[in-house]
Amino acid sequence: MKRKNNLGNDLGVIITSIFVALMLVHTGTIDELINQTYWLGPLQIFIAGLFFTSIFTAAPAIVALSELAITYNSVYIIALFGALGAMCGDLLIYYFSRDSLARDVSNLMSMESRRKWRHIIHFKLFRWFLSLIGGIVIASPLPDELGLMLMGLSKPKLKTLVPVSLVCNFVGIAIIATLAQNLG
Repeated sequence: MKRKNNLGNDLGVIITSIFVALMLVHTGTIDELINQTYWLGPLQIFIAGLFFTSIFTAAPAIVALSELAITYNSVYIIALFGALGAMCGDLLIYYFSRDSLARDVSNLMSMESRRKWRHIIHFKLFRWFLSLIGGIVIASPLPDELGLMLMGLSKPKLKTLVPVSLVCNFVGIAIIATLAQNLG
């Protein structure tokens, strides 16, 4: 019962986040905020990237990254500093929620399927595959929490998680910046 309430609350926050992002665009607030904090330089992009990682803040962060891509007129600067911020956000999410994410997945599975998965997860190829799928999710507009959960099942080391997160976020943010420049 408690899980349904959390899901409903999470869905409400996500819908509110999208609504806020649309209002920020419609009112020009993002443009004004970028103009007022222009002196921060790449730190603006880093902060937007930090917020790019969570499903709850991704919509406003995408709007901010798009506007910054138009302002800076450099996909590479946006992708680099945004990916660095997103990687830091991913590391925070991973370290603070890796146990609860694994518990949530475990609760969704029956005891019999858990036994089957436990045997499969021990194969290195399968762990590599989970990391690959997790990286694709991180690069996509899907929530990084889902990608980190998949990667967390394979228990990656920090020396693996950092470059995967950085590269995947770089690609995802570069796509957003390119689209913003071409459509904006």
